[in-house]
Parts: sequence; structure tokens; C-alpha cells
Amino acid sequence: MNCCNDKPIIELPAQERLCKRHFLEYFENKVFKTIRKFDLIGKEENLGVALSGGKDSLTVLNLLSKLSKKNPKIRLTAIAVDEGIHGYREKTLINAKKFCEKNNIPLHIYSYREEFGMPLDDMLKTLDVKPCTICGIFRRYILNKKSRELGFTKIATGHNLDDEAQSIIMNQFKNNIQASARLGPKVGIKQNKNFVQRIKPLYLCTEKEVTIYAYISSLLDNFNECPNAAKSYRAQIRDMLNNFESKNAGTKYAIVNSFLQILPGLNQSFQGEEAGFCSSCGEAASKGECNACRYLDRLDKAGWTQRRMIKN
Repeated sequence: MNCCNDKPIIELPAQERLCKRHFLEYFENKVFKTIRKFDLIGKEENLGVALSGGKDSLTVLNLLSKLSKKNPKIRLTAIAVDEGIHGYREKTLINAKKFCEKNNIPLHIYSYREEFGMPLDDMLKTLDVKPCTICGIFRRYILNKKSRELGFTKIATGHNLDDEAQSIIMNQFKNNIQASARLGPKVGIKQNKNFVQRIKPLYLCTEKEVTIYAYISSLLDNFNECPNAAKSYRAQIRDMLNNFESKNAGTKYAIVNSFLQILPGLNQSFQGEEAGFCSSCGEAASKGECNACRYLDRLDKAGWTQRRMIKN
């Protein structure tokens, strides 16, 4: 049924259709309820927000900015990573800078070139690897390292319900249940002094909902997708789930909600794990060298002679 007499802009899985005004209210209440339900943010935080300049991260920063204005003890700082993807990242960083300047939010930008001596585009010319694999490893490395250096108590990311459903299915298909134990609204099995906990305020929001919210809230006026995204395994899972969702509304919700029911058991199964430290750079690692250092070793062996910033 319709929420009121105004023109609806979205139909939810329960077939409820909402107008613009009621959708904004619904969406924001949903995010703040998620924060409370999973105890994502305390009464006092030095909170970092991973900001790419895309719809998801701008939505998270916008909502957390509203929360911070109500509670000044929740301090916000945005952190962005320039991977070095020509024709893509420089565009989204413009959105990031504009938003932060308009809302007086400090923004720190770090790049692969500065941290590792080489942008992603050049890395992909040097190694025959899947772009999203190596990019994700280096991106998480920078976000965690810089978040710790900036003294963040937590870092919020723009991962939404679609992202989580994709990760759950990917881990199932790859028989990697241990990785699933590190999913959820709060990322990580055990606290580690070298690991800054990541939180996902958009955890129960679909990508469609986030997209609509971002546009009608004037957070951005165009959509830029990473040119490497279509080459990823995740893209195949995304298309499969979108197909299921189009024929069976609520599929993604069902995947995530059922996963939340078994997540405590997964955490219990892997609670004995102790995160170690990388023998080369000192960052958190399961054993031996971290994945970032392993890829840098491969780049060295491939003839890369630039300075390896990560090990200095």
C-alpha cells in the first residue's frame, strides 16, 4: 500500500511504496536503528569514515555527520585512498572534497603512489593478477594503518546489504567459512592493538535504497563505477543475486538475516584465533608476511625497482 497520497519513489520487498519524504525518514531511521541494534558507535568516539566519494561512503558520512552534530563527543574524520585508477578515482575524490569542505569535516587522502611507490594501474601492468584482489589488499592496509596513526577508535565503511550478501555467498562458493566469521556489522573476530575495528552502518540497507537516498539527498549527481569492477568474481555473484532478487524479492535480506543467526556460532568456532604480526612491516597478519608485503615481493621479483615505502 502507499504511505500517503504523494507519488511513491520506491517499493520495498514487503510491497510498501514510499514517497520521497517518507523514504528519507524510513532510510535514516533504519540506519540509526542498525547503529543501536549492533552497538556500532559509543557515546564518545574518534570516528574515521572511509570515504571514496561514491554513493555509499557519502551516505554514511552524511548520516554520521548528523549524528555527530547531535552528540559533539562523536568526532568525525574522513579518510580517502587514491589507488591510482586513471579516469575514475580523481572524479570521485572531487565529490569527497566538496562534501567535506561544505560540512567542515577533516579529510586525509593517501595514495598507492606515496605509500607503495606505484599506482594501481602500473601494478596491473607489472603483475598478472585480478585488479580487485590486489587493490583490496593494499586499500585495507592503508585504511587500517592510517586509521591507527590518526587515533581512530573505529572506522566506518559504506558496505551495504548487497555487499554483505555477496561476501557471504562468495565465501560459501570458495569454501572459506573462516573468512565469513570475520563478516558482520562489526568486522573482526578478536580485538588486536594493530587492528582498528570497522563498522558498517548501512549493513541492513540495500544498494537500491542507498542509491536513491544519495540522489534525492543531492549527495552526488552522477554515478562512476570502477572500470575494474566488471572483471571481478564479486561482479558475477552480484549479477546472480540481482537475478534472484528480481524474481524472488527479499532474497538478499534472507541471506544476510540467516547469516546473522549463525554468526555467533562462527565467532565461537574461531575465537581461539590470535592475529599475528607481519615479519616485514609489523602490521596485523595471520602468519609470516602480510598479503600486502607478499604482493610487494612479487612486484620486486617482476623487476620493479621503485622504492618500497611500506617497509621503511
